[in-house]
Parts: sequence; structure tokens; C-alpha cells
Amino acid sequence: MEQNVPCQVFWNILFYNKYMENKFAERLYELRIEKNLSRVDLANKLCVSTRLISYWENGKRECDFDMLIKIADIFSVSVDYLLGRVEY
Repeated sequence: MEQNVPCQVFWNILFYNKYMENKFAERLYELRIEKNLSRVDLANKLCVSTRLISYWENGKRECDFDMLIKIADIFSVSVDYLLGRVEY
């Protein structure tokens, strides 16, 4: 039986985007609530719009590397934690 490699790559990408992106969204939301910050507060700290914070938390958009580092610094966590690569 012949394997369809491009199809497998497609499914791997979908799986990664669905679960890893949601892990970031989930952790961002949880950290914000844990620190008692509103979306407005976090948006002001990052110099972005409140809508953008909402998009990140709902998994509709991704932030860039520089912003990811700023978010990690604000919450005193690692980038790996934000991305779901580690559990601490």
C-alpha cells in the first residue's frame, strides 16, 4: 500500500496549529487571570490593542518572537512554558 506523505504532513501541521496554538492561548489567559490583570492592563503593558490580546487568547492570531519574550517577562515564565513545551 502506498503512503500519501503530503497528506500526513498536512495533518501534522493541522494538529500542531490546533493544539500548540491553543496551549499558548490557554496559558496566556490563565496567567493574566492569575495575575489579576484585565485585557486592558495587559494591552497597556505590551503597547498593543485590547483586541489583539483577545485574538491571542482565543487562538485567532499569533504573536511575534519579540512579543512572546515580553509576555514571558511580564509573567516571569519561560517562553517554553507559554508555548506548552514544558509544564512549569
